[in-house]
Amino acid sequence: MGDDGWGEYNDAQVGREPRELCLRAIELAGPGEGRTALDLGAGAGVESRALIDAGWHVVAFDLDSALVERLAGTGADVRLGPMAEGDLPSADLVHAGFSLPFVAPQDFPAFWERIRAALRPGGLLAVNLFGVRDTWADEADMSFHTRADVEAMTAGLEVIELGEVEEDGQAFSGPKHWHLFSVLARRPG
Repeated sequence: MGDDGWGEYNDAQVGREPRELCLRAIELAGPGEGRTALDLGAGAGVESRALIDAGWHVVAFDLDSALVERLAGTGADVRLGPMAEGDLPSADLVHAGFSLPFVAPQDFPAFWERIRAALRPGGLLAVNLFGVRDTWADEADMSFHTRADVEAMTAGLEVIELGEVEEDGQAFSGPKHWHLFSVLARRPG
């Protein structure tokens, strides 16, 4: 899915409930008052709004300029452009739901290290990653991982949950085989 498809996708996401990964992160992280959350690939702003509603100051990154309007009046700091190129402020929670696979493989390792470095001691990481058996795994400009890769990427973090799902289902673009990792991990404090 190229950049030109994101606006249509994000428009279709408006009004849906926040995804479980974000809700679980909010539950585990506790009250957001006085703390900062990064929402990487914020898209329609659904998860950003859930974080804001839980008291977090949100810095939301996305390519879709409509995010500015979607989060208008919420107090969110919206940053437009490729998330892998933006400055990541220090944060107590980093959320990236279904966005990190769209970082090019040559850029992914350095961006992952920047994400880890942005996470404050005691901070929570909540991310989705695509596995190597995903339908889109042959897309050269996307990043895919094995379970061993994900375990290595989270070394040194306290892994709270590492879920792996492999199933046939639907994507916005149609039928798809999903191979997905969901990670909740805390930086030791």
